[in-house]
Amino acid sequence: MEQPDLFVAPEQPAMVTAGVDEAGRGPLAGAVYAAAVILNPARPIAGLADSKVLKAATREALALEIQECALAWCIASASVAEIDSLNILRATMLAMQRAVQGLATLPQLALVDGNQAPKLGCTVQTVIKGDALVPAISAASILAKTARDADLLRLHALYPQYAFDQHKGYGTPLHLQMLREHGPCAEHRRSFAPIKAFGLTS
Repeated sequence: MEQPDLFVAPEQPAMVTAGVDEAGRGPLAGAVYAAAVILNPARPIAGLADSKVLKAATREALALEIQECALAWCIASASVAEIDSLNILRATMLAMQRAVQGLATLPQLALVDGNQAPKLGCTVQTVIKGDALVPAISAASILAKTARDADLLRLHALYPQYAFDQHKGYGTPLHLQMLREHGPCAEHRRSFAPIKAFGLTS
């Protein structure tokens, strides 16, 4: 019988790694979203990329495939009220924490897009431009972006005068024009300078 080679280290199981990304830090309205994804090596997903460079239809199709094929995924958010009370950076970190905590399988390592590391119950590594470089972060980017876009369509149905379906809450000339005509609504971030300019006190 062949003897095992005692000098060869036993193969270590792969570290359970989640990709984490956010969507919606910059807009003047709506919640900030985050997602966490643990991809399944046995079910690779073709076409993962930074959500911002993908067409909307491609993002939607990939989001469904990610939810079907990933070992675990979770989408979370922080509300406009939380953004205004905490500030946008802390609210984004909170959304990321909620996304990781909501995973059915808790990761040993979280790869987070950007250079700001949220406090998580595992090792955290930030990756600049990770949404373009790390497939798991790309997947999280896609889930966060599609979830936020869907929420802005919901807001458009509630507040059609702002055209949220077109600018998704960003400070575009159209959005700023609608703000000048109608003033802010309850979903506008009152801590952001263009909304503060209206002098709202509540």
